[in-house]
Formats: sequence, structure tokens, C-alpha cells
Amino acid sequence: MTAIPAQQTSHWRLRAPSLLASLRGYSGAFLAPDLMAGLTLAAIAVPEQMATARLGGLPPQIGFFAFIAASLAFAVFGVSRQLSAGADSTIAPIFAGGLAALALAGSPHYIALAAGLALMVGILVAGAGVLRMGWIGNLLSTPVTLGFLAGIAVRIAVSQLPAALGVPAPAGPNLAKIAALVAEAPHANLAAVAVSAGVIAVVAICHRLSARLPGALAAVVGAALAVRVLHLTSVSVLGHVTGGLPHFALPALSGQDIFNLAPLALMVALVIMVQTAATARAFPPPSGLPDEDGDFIGMGAANLLSGLTGGFAVNASPPRTGVVAESGGRTQAAGLAAAAIVMALLLFGAALLAAIPEAALAGILLFVAARIVRLGQILEVVKATPIESILILATTAALVALPIEEGVALGIGLSLLHGLWAGARTHVRPMVRIPNTSIWWPASPGRDGESLPGVAVLAFQAPLNFLNAEGFERDMMAVIAPGAAHIQLGVLESAGLIDIDFTAAQSLGKVAKAYKAAGIAFAMARLESVLAQQALTRLGVIDIIGADRIFPSVAAAIEALGPKQL
Repeated sequence: MTAIPAQQTSHWRLRAPSLLASLRGYSGAFLAPDLMAGLTLAAIAVPEQMATARLGGLPPQIGFFAFIAASLAFAVFGVSRQLSAGADSTIAPIFAGGLAALALAGSPHYIALAAGLALMVGILVAGAGVLRMGWIGNLLSTPVTLGFLAGIAVRIAVSQLPAALGVPAPAGPNLAKIAALVAEAPHANLAAVAVSAGVIAVVAICHRLSARLPGALAAVVGAALAVRVLHLTSVSVLGHVTGGLPHFALPALSGQDIFNLAPLALMVALVIMVQTAATARAFPPPSGLPDEDGDFIGMGAANLLSGLTGGFAVNASPPRTGVVAESGGRTQAAGLAAAAIVMALLLFGAALLAAIPEAALAGILLFVAARIVRLGQILEVVKATPIESILILATTAALVALPIEEGVALGIGLSLLHGLWAGARTHVRPMVRIPNTSIWWPASPGRDGESLPGVAVLAFQAPLNFLNAEGFERDMMAVIAPGAAHIQLGVLESAGLIDIDFTAAQSLGKVAKAYKAAGIAFAMARLESVLAQQALTRLGVIDIIGADRIFPSVAAAIEALGPKQL
């Protein structure tokens, strides 16, 4: 029999930053592959960072500021050896939608708000890492994430189609913009359409051949040459792009600005944490164990440095991280090399960027939008769990039809409700013994098993809390209700009870009392969770059940309290 300790001390510590963790053990053999990966990353990042900056309502050079700052800060404070940080098309529509309600896009106040938002996001994300909150990466369920990405893709497309079609950008709510674009489509500028379509085709073909090919850079250069050689004067180009390095400064924001930014910062930070955790898990270290807390600290530092240098909120990029991995990058030296190349472009080649057609950057983002819609996974969810596919549709519709901050908030809320709903639907399940063993498994069709006369072995495979306590109590009481098979011993197999809250403890106490009142022995087996053990002691349930009725296994409980012993 297992005794429950009166109290146990859990040791919890803050997560300290790990400086240059991604460069530890650096070898000369890493230099060549890191430089090659850095060159490839820069070729992809240059057009992408400009395009994403414009998607966020900011001048293109600020995308370079954000990439340089993010790459440098993550290399110093991050843990993942291949993760690429920088401007990201997933969060750009979110913060652009929020900032547009506070200032005119591209204005000095708007740029200051974007930098201030990056600082606030950096504090939140780094703080989550220090507090060891890597579990936040699991807050968005797969169906909600799929719907979220599909909705963001539509948002990107709506924002970029005016440049791709060569028509005026419509104003108003998103649905009104879609209607206006449909009406304007017959009047599209064919030269702009040809440029954007050509860019999409080049990028798609290069990506198909190899993710390491700098398709975006080749497409943008080709588009700029075509516009110049063919004298396509009707196609708008970027014009003057300010060169030079960013300057360190705190953005000039008022207390009211900070108050207005707080909800948006929380929302953007949550999306960044989810995507950072997912990217780190997709490209794990050689040990196979990603350190989400360490990467949160690194991504928080990346946002802080971006905000201090006049940039905007940055994120982990799964596609760019994949490029680093496929190009043979071994450490964050690849990101540092790419940042150095981008810095050189800012210093010495900014004038070359003036001839880039706006339709070309729009084509890159339209390709990105198409890629982030994970159609294969959506079809898998629809086929496997039709009910959960409703979450995909609802989240997509929310992001398309509502103001983007409200749509994202609703998507996060749907994910949390989905998790609560799943937990609330957990039921007590009868267990059977595998013949000729002492192993007990949940009863299910097609699985051989046997029960013992007078013994009911029951399992509850979820944390026991206020959401499911009533259902747990009802299921346990049904076992001893009038008309049910007579039993002399009830054993609650408790391996799944990782925690028990106050409401659930009351229900468990009622169950134990009811079994005893009916003359039925009640025991718990395999209560392995220290948290659950502490809760039983702290909430007084152990006094009702009896410390001598807690067993290390179902077999031990039956041997001690089974019908022969009663």
C-alpha cells in the first residue's frame, strides 16, 4: 500500500537566459555550410522582408531593420540552432489591422506604434520564457490553427491583390474590400497582372525544384528588369528606399498609446509563442528535445531589439527555418551571415531597390498566402473528425469577416473552448484484465479481457476538475445504483488523474462515502501524480478514503480488498 505524504515540496525555478547557446561547441567544419546557408537565407529574406514590411503598412527598409535585429538577438539569446527570426506574414496582418485603428499607415506615429508594440511583445514573450511557460505553444488546437492560417491567407490576398491587379486599394471592412476587388477585376492593369503572375510562377517553379533556390530574389530582379527594359510605365515601383543602419531609440509613445497597444500586444505575443514552439519542434536539436522556454527568451529578445532599432514585431519563420536546415546550416551563424548581407545591402545597395515593382512584392506575398493554407491537413480533419472541421470553418470565417483583432481573439477563444469541451466530455470507463496477467486495460471492442466477480475496476483518463467533476460523480454512482450489478469492491485506476481541484475533490469524497454507505470497499490504484497526491492530502479527501486504500497497482488493491478478503 502507498502512503500519501502529508506535504511535498516542489522545486520551481525561473528559466535564466542561455547566452550564445546556439553557437556552443562551434567547429571550423561548420563555417562553410553556415556561410552557404546564410547566403541562401539572405537571398530569400531580402524580397520577403520588404514585402512583409509593406504588408504591415511600413516602409520596406524597416523590414530589413527587423530582420537584422531579430537575427542578431536570437543568435545571442535563443537556443534553437536553425530557427530563423524576422518579419513574418502570419503576424503582419494582425498588427497592421490593430495599428491602422490607431494611426495612419506609414505615418511617423504608426511607425512609432509598431516599434512600441514590438517592445511590449518582446517583454511578454521573454517573460513567458523566464517563467517556463513553454506550454503556451499548445494553446491553439490543430483545427483552429488551420482555420487561423486560412483566414490570414485570405487577409494577405485581399491586401495584395490591388497591387497585383494594378487597381486602387479599396477601403472599408474586409468583406467590402473583397466586393470592391471583384468589381475592379475587369479593369485590371494587364502589365501589373503579368508581373505578379510571372513572379508567382518563378517562385513556385523554384520552390518545386528546391527550397534552396533563391526564387523570390530571381523573380524580383527579373520583374524589375522587365519593367525597365519593356518601359512598363503603368506598373508602380517602390521608388526611393532609405538606406543606412537603424538607430537605437525608444519610440515616442504616450501612456494612452501604451494602453491602446496592450490587448494587441497580448494577442500578437500569443501567436508568436505558438508559432515559435511549433517551429522549434519541427526542427529539433540533435538531442531531439526542443527548449521552448529558451526559444521564447530568444524570440522575446529579438522583438525587444527590433523595437529599439525602429523595427516591428518579429516571429519564427517555418519556411526560412526549413531553408536553413535544407541548406546545411548548423548554427545561428547562418542567420548572422544573412543579417550581415542584408546590412551590406542597406549600406551600399539601397538605390537598387527603388526599381522593384510593387506588383512583384505582391506576387511574393500571394505565393506565401497560398502556401500557408494547409489544404491536405484540412481534408484530413474533415475526413477524420467532421465535427472539428466546423472549428476550421468558424475560425476562417471570423478572421475574414470580422476586424482582424476580433477574429484572432475569437479563434483563440474557440481553441480554448474546444479544449474545455474535450475535457468536460471525459467519462469513467470500465477496465478489464488481460487474461493470464495482472494488467488492466480500458474495455473496448476487439480486445480480449476478463472481469472479476464482485469487482469493478474503473478509470478516469483526464485531470479531474470542475469541468468534469459532475459527470465523474454521476458515472461512479451509476455503478452502485439500484439495478446495477452487485459489487463488493470498486477500484478507481488513477494513472490519468494528474491533478484534482477543489470541486472535483468534493465529488471524489462524495463517491467514497457513497460506496462505504453501500457496504462496498473503495480504493484508488496507480495514483502516480505528485500534484494529485498533494491535492488529496490538502483537501482532506485522503481522510475519507483512507491512506491504506491507496495502492500502487490494481492487482495489489484486489489482493488486499477483493471479495475473498471482505
